[in-house]
Amino acid sequence: MAAEPAAAGSTRASVTSVTDALAVLPGQREPAPGGGGPDGFELEWQRILAAIDQALTIDLICHIAPDGDALGSSLAAGLALRSLGHGVRVSFGDDPQVIPESLAFLPGQELIVPAAAVPDRPELVLCFDVASEGRLGLLHDKAFAARALVVFDHHASNPGFGTHRVIDPTAPATAVLVDELLRRLRVPLDQQLATCLYTGIATDTGSFKYAATTPATHELAGRLLATGIRHDLISRRLWDTASFGYLKVLAAALDRAVFEPDAAGGHGLVWTWVPYQDLALFGVTVEEIEGLIDILRKPAEAEVALVLKQDPDGTLRGSCRSKGAVDVAAACTALGGGGHTFAAGFSVRAAVPETVARFKAAL
Repeated sequence: MAAEPAAAGSTRASVTSVTDALAVLPGQREPAPGGGGPDGFELEWQRILAAIDQALTIDLICHIAPDGDALGSSLAAGLALRSLGHGVRVSFGDDPQVIPESLAFLPGQELIVPAAAVPDRPELVLCFDVASEGRLGLLHDKAFAARALVVFDHHASNPGFGTHRVIDPTAPATAVLVDELLRRLRVPLDQQLATCLYTGIATDTGSFKYAATTPATHELAGRLLATGIRHDLISRRLWDTASFGYLKVLAAALDRAVFEPDAAGGHGLVWTWVPYQDLALFGVTVEEIEGLIDILRKPAEAEVALVLKQDPDGTLRGSCRSKGAVDVAAACTALGGGGHTFAAGFSVRAAVPETVARFKAAL
C-alpha cells in the first residue's frame, strides 16, 4: 500500500523501500522480462527505484509540444509519486507552454510548472517519451545537470542518454513503462492514474490500430477500464472534437498537398505544410493540428506522408508516417529528430522547399 501523502510543509512521508518495491503484489503481473537476478534489466530498475527512494523532490519532464503519451505518462508518474509523499514538479521545455485542448481533461495538471521553475541543478529528473536530447527544449541543460537523469522511452531511435534508462522499442507507448514503474512502486491504479495511462496508450497506438499493439496492450487497457474510466469520453476528446477554425486550416492544408510518386525510392510521398498565418487567422494552435498527418497518410498511392507545421518564429515541425516499407525514423534522425520506424518527427529552422528537399534526400 502506498505511503500517506506528506503533510503540508513537510519534505515527504516515508516511501516504500527498494526491496518492497521489487516485490510482486498479489493479483498483479510478474516482473517484466529480463528479471531474475541483480544484473542487466533488473539491476537498472533497482538503481532507478533507489534514486527515487532517496529523492525529496523529483522533476518529471517530457518532450516539447507534448502529445497524449508524453503528458499522460508524466502526469501519471507525478500523481503516483505525490501519493508516496515526494515533492513533485511536471514540466516541458516550451515557452510559452501550451497544453493541447484535446488533453485539457487529463488529471494532475496542477503539478505542471513552467520550465523556468525547474531548478538549474535538480535533485532527480525523470524523463518521459523523449526520443533525443533535442526534444528537451529549454530543459536540456537542467536535465543534464541533475544528480540523476532517468529516461523512460519507447523510441527505437533513442541514442541512450541519461544516467539510467528504461528504453523498450517494443512497447507501444511510454505509458506502458510507467505502468511498470507504478507496479514496482506498489501504487495501485485509480481512475486518475488510469485516465492518464489510457490516454498515453490510446494516443500512441492510434486507438489500438497500429502494428505495435499486442495482446498485452489490450490486457493493460482492460485493467485501466476496470477502474471505471469512461474510454468513450476520452476518445471523443482525443479525436472527435475540434474547432470550426481547425476545419478551415485542414481544408487549406489539403488543398496545398503535393503528391510525388517518385519520392521515397518510388514508394511515393504526399506532403503539405501549414503556415503560421493560417493558424493565426483562424485562431488554431499548432498542437490542434497534430491529427492532420493521419488524414494526409490515407492516399493509397503514397507510402510516406509528411506535414510541416510552422511556429511563429519560423521553425518547422515535421511529422511523418510510413505504411511499413520505409524507415522514416532514420530520415528524421538525419534532420535532427527521431521517433519510431513508421512514425517520427523533427524540427528545423529552414524554408519549406529546402526542408522537403532534405527530407526526400534522407528518404
